[in-house]
Amino acid sequence: MSADTNATTPDELIRFENVTKRFGDSTVLDDLCFSVRSGRHVTLIGPSGSGKTTILRLLMTLETPDEGTIQVNGSRLFPAAEKERREARKKIGMVFQQFNLFPNMTVLRNITEAPVRVLGLSKDEAEARARELLDLVGLGDRADAKPTQLSGGQQQRVAIARALAMRPQVLLLDEVTSALDPELVAGVLDLLRDIARTTDITMVCVTHEMNFARDISDDVLMFDSGKVIESGPPEKIFSDPEHERTREFLGAVL
Repeated sequence: MSADTNATTPDELIRFENVTKRFGDSTVLDDLCFSVRSGRHVTLIGPSGSGKTTILRLLMTLETPDEGTIQVNGSRLFPAAEKERREARKKIGMVFQQFNLFPNMTVLRNITEAPVRVLGLSKDEAEARARELLDLVGLGDRADAKPTQLSGGQQQRVAIARALAMRPQVLLLDEVTSALDPELVAGVLDLLRDIARTTDITMVCVTHEMNFARDISDDVLMFDSGKVIESGPPEKIFSDPEHERTREFLGAVL
């Protein structure tokens, strides 16, 4: 992981170079440069409004940068033709704060819809993969349920399974426990710890769960006002931060 280099490394999976994003008169990302190496687990921390979720939304092509370039696995997301962008986007899965499941579909179909339509998997292959993932997230017996029949924690587990069904190289996690009741948070975080421990998926995580960030991360990036102001391994960032703004933020949330 690098926050300020212009040199491309062979195992670099994500690269932001001089990326600026504005919403009206507000500059949310300000000439941002950083990269993430393949297989790393990177957590973005910082105050609300510092640009963390915007980074994930740019990677999902839900937003467009005003300036700069974004690459995933050597393919450009921005600037790029729509076909190139779609191909790069297939490598990325995202778990949102608000689950975003299709309420009219069963759990099984929520997981199989994109692999069939986007990846071209057969229905049987997609369903076999979906059932494996439901077992992984502890919901093997809920394949035929509708999302409204599940708790919030169960819905978020389905959302995680749905993202993994696309066999992504990169898994984006956007405050995945913020919409959950407190008693459901630990189970979802434990699941994500297991995935981080047992797969080679690259993870980029936005969270206010600092203990989770400490446990799961190879690298932590501290954001403020659309820039990375400090980065390093979790033991350094959480125990001995160099930047005064980092110390202030951690003092408020820990």
